[in-house]
Amino acid sequence: MSLVSKYPLKKDNVIACAASDALEKDKVYVYFYPREGVTNIRYYETPDTSYNKNEYSHYREVKTDQSDVFNGYLKRFERETTKEKWVIVSFMEQDTLHISNPIRLKHQSTPTTYTDAIQIEVTSSSMPVFSWPQFENEDNKIFFQVVSDRENNLLSGTYTFDTHFQYYNTDNVVLNITRELPPPELLPSMSYSITLMGVSEDNWVNLFAQNRFTP
Repeated sequence: MSLVSKYPLKKDNVIACAASDALEKDKVYVYFYPREGVTNIRYYETPDTSYNKNEYSHYREVKTDQSDVFNGYLKRFERETTKEKWVIVSFMEQDTLHISNPIRLKHQSTPTTYTDAIQIEVTSSSMPVFSWPQFENEDNKIFFQVVSDRENNLLSGTYTFDTHFQYYNTDNVVLNITRELPPPELLPSMSYSITLMGVSEDNWVNLFAQNRFTP
């Protein structure tokens, strides 16, 4: 990982995680949040998981497809591999190299569960409450929630340790990537989506849930 030796380095400062594809067992998606103005976004991986995840000399850059998520608010790399690996996402920001925590790919041993099991309670049309189960054998440490409109624009992006979130109440929010504060009010009779990721300590997405709702 040659970039580490060339620029000032800031570790653990790229929000990123990875999930398996719902159908193709060798395909993974590495999601990340590209803060506004960042450049030189790159993807690195170790040959397999036996390598020390914190030894950057074990990582090599891999050129792989990158696509927009929520119209570019998030992005993701797409990778096909039969092996589980450690991966890192990096980008440049103000002449400093920022890198993510190492992400453990687990698509062969612990594929991501895809579901629509999000309960939606509309107690107030503009402040629905979302909740979801902690599925058996999942080691989720944090949950990422995105509320988006029918054009797939991200309205709010939040993280909680709890298995519930209310739009837009940040009392239990531990990390927030929502740029527009406060976010837009939800309108009655309009269609919206809630997307949820349950993420393990090593940044693997165990749970990927989506559901649509109308306030």
